[in-house]
Amino acid sequence: MKKQNLPQDESNLKSANMTEVLYVTDENDNYTTANSTGWDAKKAALDESMELIHERIEEARQNVANNIVSPIVYFMELNKMDLGVLSSYVGMWQWRVKRHFKPKVFKTLNETTLKKYADAFNISVDELKNFDGK
Repeated sequence: MKKQNLPQDESNLKSANMTEVLYVTDENDNYTTANSTGWDAKKAALDESMELIHERIEEARQNVANNIVSPIVYFMELNKMDLGVLSSYVGMWQWRVKRHFKPKVFKTLNETTLKKYADAFNISVDELKNFDGK
């Protein structure tokens, strides 16, 4: 793509005062880099991805409210983490973190373990313990 044809459409990047570096060709057909705020096709893909993320967060919130999962699941989704990422942040095996997803097990966690999760989510232990999904 020629540098002068690089799209500068409205996107999430522009609203966050960010740009994306792309390889383009200059007037002499030499490769160079240029900044773009996005283009419509990419915006549509990003918007759809963000919608799916918001749906997962809402589902996790409802599951916490219905006592199906612990607040750990909600905050994991809210912070766009998966089981592997969260387990590495808290320094525990994945099977152990997954076990903490159960409300009954979550209620028995000690302060040290809760602090690890709270730190990973950048919230207080009280916020984690008292989140009821409502």
